[in-house]
Amino acid sequence: MSDPFYQLQWQRLDLALLQQPQPEVWICQLHCAVPSIAGNKWLKLKYHIQQIQQHNKSGILSFGGAFSNHLLALAAAGQHFGFSTVGVVRSHQPDLANPTLQQCRKLGMQLQFVSPALYRTKTTAMLLAELQQQYPDYLIVPEGGTSAAAVQGVAELPLAATPNGPADLLCCASASGGTIAGLIVGSNGTPVLGISVVKDASLSQKISVLLPEPASQWHWQLQPELTNRAYGKFTAETLHTCLELATQQIYTEPVYTGKALHTLLQLLARGELAPYRRIAFFHTGGLQGLAGLRYRSLIRDADYCKLSGAN
Repeated sequence: MSDPFYQLQWQRLDLALLQQPQPEVWICQLHCAVPSIAGNKWLKLKYHIQQIQQHNKSGILSFGGAFSNHLLALAAAGQHFGFSTVGVVRSHQPDLANPTLQQCRKLGMQLQFVSPALYRTKTTAMLLAELQQQYPDYLIVPEGGTSAAAVQGVAELPLAATPNGPADLLCCASASGGTIAGLIVGSNGTPVLGISVVKDASLSQKISVLLPEPASQWHWQLQPELTNRAYGKFTAETLHTCLELATQQIYTEPVYTGKALHTLLQLLARGELAPYRRIAFFHTGGLQGLAGLRYRSLIRDADYCKLSGAN
């Protein structure tokens, strides 16, 4: 990958605990000059940033929840590249002690809190027109950074090129659909498996809309994560998987990447991925969310240290 802003890192997952012979599983991570823009964040933001530079806009406005990886990455990008940022935050009641929002504010992001009901209208023409009128010199970027520009950036990731040879299955967690769509577009015919970590019946359609026609040229499927928990929720088993992965220096959180890897391991154990020889899994980052889980007492201090690689 030629982007000097990033360094590609691969780790092979040790599957010795599973009984039958398994495909190779390689975890791909992107380490960034600005750590808060690591994972998939720079790939999804780079062409949005290029747009505001080309059109002389003063900043970017986007949307997210109170513990949003995307908003924190956007705030960090704004500080690093010198543009203003506004985060429209879904929140019942603003909590400025929240570690994610604290960091966003520290990085210069202006936060605008809206009720969950109003937030659900974030894609309507009326609300977007109102926000554009309020911030006329800003580029409005959808939740999660998901757009055609994001797909273009993620498509540049050479995920199939593992250190041990070409992968025959590409895999990633999915919530808003932009990263998976980018992997599909850049796959060069390699099948792609998205593991949905949200309860969103429309996610397949959202992904399809982001893909160029004809649809028949793409080989992909969407697999719901197997614990049947809503986004942001996780089971003790998922947390245990994340802690086990940490012993291999693969650091995850249990609401997104860790949840997807937990499902991937279950699929492997069931033999459902036996036809594949080599799987490449894209780790999209999001470790900043561990601080929010600890803040809400959803994980212990000891778990936080292990999952973040702090000890």
